Amino acid sequence: MLQGGGALGAYQAGVYEILSDFGHTPEWVAGISIGAINAALIAGNPKQHRVERLREFWEGVSSFPFGHPPPLPVARAVASGKLTFDRTRDALNETNATIAMLFGVNGFFSPRLPAAPFQRPGTPGAISYYDTEPLKKTLERLVDFDLLNSGAVRLSVGAVNVRSGNFCYFDTTEQRLDVRHIMASGALPPGFPPVEIDGECYWDGGLVSNTPLQHVLDHPGTKGRLVFQVDLFPARGEMPLNLGDVSEREKDIRYSSRTRLNTTNELERQATMQSAQRLLAKLPPSLRNDPDAKALAAMPVEPPVSVVHLIYRSKHYESQSKDYEFSRASMLEHWCAGMADTVQTMEDPRWLDRKGAASGVNVYDMSGPAQAVSKVTPTSKLSGAIRS
Repeated sequence: MLQGGGALGAYQAGVYEILSDFGHTPEWVAGISIGAINAALIAGNPKQHRVERLREFWEGVSSFPFGHPPPLPVARAVASGKLTFDRTRDALNETNATIAMLFGVNGFFSPRLPAAPFQRPGTPGAISYYDTEPLKKTLERLVDFDLLNSGAVRLSVGAVNVRSGNFCYFDTTEQRLDVRHIMASGALPPGFPPVEIDGECYWDGGLVSNTPLQHVLDHPGTKGRLVFQVDLFPARGEMPLNLGDVSEREKDIRYSSRTRLNTTNELERQATMQSAQRLLAKLPPSLRNDPDAKALAAMPVEPPVSVVHLIYRSKHYESQSKDYEFSRASMLEHWCAGMADTVQTMEDPRWLDRKGAASGVNVYDMSGPAQAVSKVTPTSKLSGAIRS
């Protein structure tokens, strides 16, 4: 499950690279915004080419090429803070973000000329600052939509209907997806224009919910699930010191709060339904025909669910522009942070020593203290794995 977060999405690519190395290839990929783009690159390419296509995309939309990601020890050093940069990096990042705002991002979006206020009302140019035709061409080049719709990997992407305000998912088990559905999930206003699909216009799904967990758990499976939830905005952070910090902290809270709430509600709902099923099995035959018992028995129930939480945590030199700062240096650092966090998780004794549960919901966050591994019950308060 891949959250939205613009330029931070390279972190998800790094996570996927290591998961692939460890043999965790997905049966289902769900994403919102930049997560939808990464998800399409995964589902729309053969296993042996997915990392290559992800790298091609991220190198294409980042500037100032410095070559391939550094070795894993360097990635770990960047992610852990052992390798740091001086304050000149702050100014460099802000400069790169300003360049992206003024001139667009190659292969992604370009500024409209004339600008939106001078466009004819009612046209795409009048309701957005940028043209996303470059992204359309990039996706059509890098994604095999026949393979994406083949059923080899299920794909779900979230978007918001502009007229109704309703959140919806486009899912390959329900319809054929094309480049419009992917772009609709990432059409964040007012930067990007809405995308029209079958007479309706759609905006970025992150306006309503920035993580696709609810959609995944609303479709119960027949066997236990291992879910990797890759988030790009942390809920917890430091007290701001200046207005730039305020803007960054506000953005983190805004995009992570719905994730935290939805995750808590959905996992506790799953635990409640599983408890109800276990209770029904203990009832004497005389009570199993009771209308209330039948109503509980008809509820969908999810087999065991394990959620591994991976969260990108900002570097000290990153600011509120981090999600639209597309420099090659930052892209590589985000990618390597995803690699390092995933290696840390896969090699953690708490993960290696886990035991398969017959039922219930378990949450893992190996970036925190030992108590960050938690079992969710109907009355439990989820651990810092979800709150952070």
